[in-house]
Amino acid sequence: GLGLAEDDKAAAEWLRRAAEQGYALAQSGLGLMYATGEGVPEDTVYAHMWANIAASGGGEGKEKNRLLRGHVLNLVEQKMIASQITKARKLARECVRKQYKDC
Repeated sequence: GLGLAEDDKAAAEWLRRAAEQGYALAQSGLGLMYATGEGVPEDTVYAHMWANIAASGGGEGKEKNRLLRGHVLNLVEQKMIASQITKARKLARECVRKQYKDC
C-alpha cells in the first residue's frame, strides 16, 4: 500500500490467499516470488507449480498473466532437472484437484 514499508512476507501471504481462491494473476505472482525467494524461501518446484496452476486459471488479466507465467517458467526451468519439473506438474494437478487447499 501507499505510505507503508515494503513487506515481502505479507505480500506473499496476500498473494497466496488470492491464489488459493483461483486468481490466475496472483498464482503467477506467487510463482515469481518462489522463483526469486522474495517473501518465501526460493523454491523452483513451487514456482513452477504455481505457474502451471496459473496456466489453467481464469481469464482476469489474461495477457499480463501469460507474460508473467512465461517469465516464471523461463526463470526456473533452466535451473531444474526433468524430475523436478515432473514433480511440479504433479503438485499442480493435486493442488487444483484439492481446490488450492494445502498447496
